[in-house]
Amino acid sequence: MQLYSIASGSSGNCIYAGDDERGFLVDVGTSLKKVREGLCEQGLSLDRLEGILITHEHSDHVAGLGALLRKFPIPVYATSDTIEKIWEKCNMNNISPDLFHSIRSGEEFMVSDYLIHPFPISHDAADPVCYTLQKDEAKVGIATDMGIYDDGVINNLGDCDVVLLEANHDINLLQVGPYPYALKLRILGDRGHLSNDASARLIKEIVHRGLKTVILGHLSEQNNFPELAYNTVSYEMESSESWREYGTRLIVADRYLPTEPIAV
Repeated sequence: MQLYSIASGSSGNCIYAGDDERGFLVDVGTSLKKVREGLCEQGLSLDRLEGILITHEHSDHVAGLGALLRKFPIPVYATSDTIEKIWEKCNMNNISPDLFHSIRSGEEFMVSDYLIHPFPISHDAADPVCYTLQKDEAKVGIATDMGIYDDGVINNLGDCDVVLLEANHDINLLQVGPYPYALKLRILGDRGHLSNDASARLIKEIVHRGLKTVILGHLSEQNNFPELAYNTVSYEMESSESWREYGTRLIVADRYLPTEPIAV
């Protein structure tokens, strides 16, 4: 099993989770061309996907969904409120509603031999979730777009082998940056996004011997830099005895280009 970021950032998100034969996309917030090219780089293809898991309806997570489904009728899994919002805001012309499967936050479901667990998060969307996917003993987690985290998030990510975790912004850059005041408050609020510092605190809560790699993702283009996210989190993690003992690897997902696949 592997976790593979095709694109991750405020301008578009698409993650592959699965093995080298079949698997899932988590969100389709980038173009069909980028998705196809990203999969092709690893010898994967859209017609071999088991499904698409949608976290929520914001455009950086679903902008490419309609175009993809018109060419590749792949099953889509999302909460019912999220599905409703997708059909309201996206161009779903010539797409069958039967492709969409309603799931419930907090309730596990099986697709093929994957156990998928959608869990609730705090974000300003209709009914947002994050996901863990497990096959045999391997488990990966994708957790972005959270203003805050709670015990539920910690418990769901606490036994993963690999986690892609949001490190959206540097608080100081956001505060002095060009965003309108209302948008700054939204991002900093309980239904906004995790900062680099908050991401580090969450990692301290979930680090364990089996956590091989943490991928920092969903970086803001205006209020963060890959080097800043990496340095902020790694500096904080150096104070964690567990982090040093377990040797967990830290990398940053590229905003526009595929990031190396992380095998479990």
